[in-house]
Amino acid sequence: MILERDIERYLVRRTIEHGGVAYKWVSPGRVGVADRIVLLPGGVVWFVELKTATGRLSPWQKLFAAEMRRLGMNYIVIRSKGEVDELLQRV
Repeated sequence: MILERDIERYLVRRTIEHGGVAYKWVSPGRVGVADRIVLLPGGVVWFVELKTATGRLSPWQKLFAAEMRRLGMNYIVIRSKGEVDELLQRV
């Protein structure tokens, strides 16, 4: 089984290959924020939560996802290297 950290490393590498950056996001005093903020050319911004195939979002992560969607932000949960490639091909 692939580990979350392997998917995360792949996301960072592939984002750089697409001319972007994937910042690790830590927000003191706020739990549940996405793992990465992916910035791509053309002003494209994605909040990315990384999980394994069987990983589940915590209640705090679900609240954060709902808040991002309410605000019209791009938010996605990625569970595989294939999903990383799908995201980057889409944008």
